[in-house]
Amino acid sequence: MSRVGLVAIGRNEGERLHQCLKSVVGKVDPIVYVDSGSTDDSVAMARALGVVVVELDLSIPFTAARARNAGFQYLQEHYSEVEYVQFVDGDCEVIDGWIAAATKALDAQPQVVAVCGWRQERYPDRSVFNRICDMEWHMGPVGEILCFGGDVMMRTKALAAIGGYDDAVIAAEDDEVGVRLRQAGGKLLRIDQNSTIHDADIHSLSQWWKRAKRAGYAYSLVRSMHGAPPERKFVKEVRRIWLWGLMVPLGALVLAVPTKGLSLLILVRYPLAAARAAYGTHKRGFSWADSIAWGLSCGASVFPEAMGALQFQLVRLRHQPHKIIEYKGAQTPTIDAIQPTGR
Repeated sequence: MSRVGLVAIGRNEGERLHQCLKSVVGKVDPIVYVDSGSTDDSVAMARALGVVVVELDLSIPFTAARARNAGFQYLQEHYSEVEYVQFVDGDCEVIDGWIAAATKALDAQPQVVAVCGWRQERYPDRSVFNRICDMEWHMGPVGEILCFGGDVMMRTKALAAIGGYDDAVIAAEDDEVGVRLRQAGGKLLRIDQNSTIHDADIHSLSQWWKRAKRAGYAYSLVRSMHGAPPERKFVKEVRRIWLWGLMVPLGALVLAVPTKGLSLLILVRYPLAAARAAYGTHKRGFSWADSIAWGLSCGASVFPEAMGALQFQLVRLRHQPHKIIEYKGAQTPTIDAIQPTGR
């Protein structure tokens, strides 16, 4: 598999990282793990598994995009024969057969520069928030697509030609790099194949809120980069966030007294939007329980997304660097995860 290299990235993923690396050790070579300032045993554990470790300089703000670039650069410098690079987040386990399937798809279609599959949630029944993530991973179509997630296989030449990821993008970095890959003439493809098992590990409303806030920030950032025609990336999403996440609810509250409460009637739109999303999702074959959870998340997410969009504007006005918004805590690796292999 020397034609394929793998770059895993993580920060305080613990046992999740152990499962990630164990799923590819012996199946892909070379493997590079890029660590973004973990305070747990992630670095020692990766080295014990015989994986190359790159530690990011903490004096520079770290992002997933910067981590992927660091791993990709290492591959290019030390393994120039690698044709394809598989990226994976440290909270994902690569499913058997995925690397071969993605490689086959790229071999068969020279115009395709990136291939992804279906991500699955590891514990969808442990929380309603995990279940929402599991549904999110199955919302895209099969075939040619406009964007992909963090677990994707790319042609190294295509990625190098556009200069890799943009280090400053704190989230939705895959959407951003996908835009540039398409603008360079490449095609993005999703094949009907399970690729990874993801562990969102979201068990509280505050975690869900932070993740949605991060999405609002990311939409705004990527829109500022690719919002112009003809791409107009995330223009509709950002417009929706400002309108329904901030302007409408604030306007309804401000006008409540002069309109004797009539302005508050517009807030009925939120449960109606949630119900419409739930109904549409159920028609696609999801259970009512999952569809309702998804609908409620869609209906309410505009509020934390608006906080993220507002934070982005403040950061930009102050000319501050973009910083990641984290929603997960550290995990402790198992004992066998840190036993050295002698390599």
